Amino acid sequence: MTMLKLRSTLLSAVIVAMLMISSAPSAHAVNKETIQLQTQVQQLLDLVQRLQSTIDQQFGALQHQVQQNTDALAGVTQTVNTLAQKLQAQSDASGAKVDAISGQVQGMNDSVDELKSRLAKVDKQLQDIQTTLQNLQSPSSAPATAAPTAASPSGEVAPPAESQVQGPPLKSTYESGLRDYNAAKYELATQEFGDVLHYYPTDDLAGNAQFYLGEVAFRQGRYKDAIKAYDAVLEQFSGNVKAPAAQLHKADSLIQLGQKEAGIREFRSLIQRHPQSPEGQQARSRLNSMGVRIKP
Repeated sequence: MTMLKLRSTLLSAVIVAMLMISSAPSAHAVNKETIQLQTQVQQLLDLVQRLQSTIDQQFGALQHQVQQNTDALAGVTQTVNTLAQKLQAQSDASGAKVDAISGQVQGMNDSVDELKSRLAKVDKQLQDIQTTLQNLQSPSSAPATAAPTAASPSGEVAPPAESQVQGPPLKSTYESGLRDYNAAKYELATQEFGDVLHYYPTDDLAGNAQFYLGEVAFRQGRYKDAIKAYDAVLEQFSGNVKAPAAQLHKADSLIQLGQKEAGIREFRSLIQRHPQSPEGQQARSRLNSMGVRIKP
């Protein structure tokens, strides 16, 4: 700013000097004062030219400095972008490793659940065999020939022992319940699924029946009852194929009841336990639609 003021001042002085020369009295002979004035004007002009040259040089240096700063900033930006890309690549690699580990853990959990289910079946079979052996080994108290029915002290004949109630056929009962469920005959479906649970509590179809009891309650808007049914699937039939769907719909029921945080926890737990399952993908989609991060 100071150099510009100085330049303006010198230019003003040159103009004033030139005006003085032009306004000087005309004379055929140039006197000494006019020559001196012309000399001073020339000196001022030279000074202005040198000043202009200095300004041009400094302005060029300033432009060069600005260009260097711009280039340096571009280099820093490129370096930051490169580092960001490397960090993103490392983050993606870490995420892939975490997903792989989660898949392995899920596989182990599934194997354990399947083993529990098989052990329960084996235990049931052993109990049945033990009961059969006890019946075979116990001495018969009745004679070979049919004895008359014993009479009570009052002379009344005692009724024969009640035979064991035989349950309905497992497969046909379950399939009937499924047909009635799909036909929205919920009362019949509930009864049929209940029979499967009552007469065949350790069969794989019992876990399915328990799940559909929860589905019936969910469709009817009885979300608290649905949650209880889904919890029974997760606790008593953890290795059942319907377990992921039960946890997914339990989370949906919690959301319907306004328990958003509890529902989010169930979605995250489902993703952790069954990351590659269709239900795990649905849980991810639900969390994304709610604007919730997958990992807390």
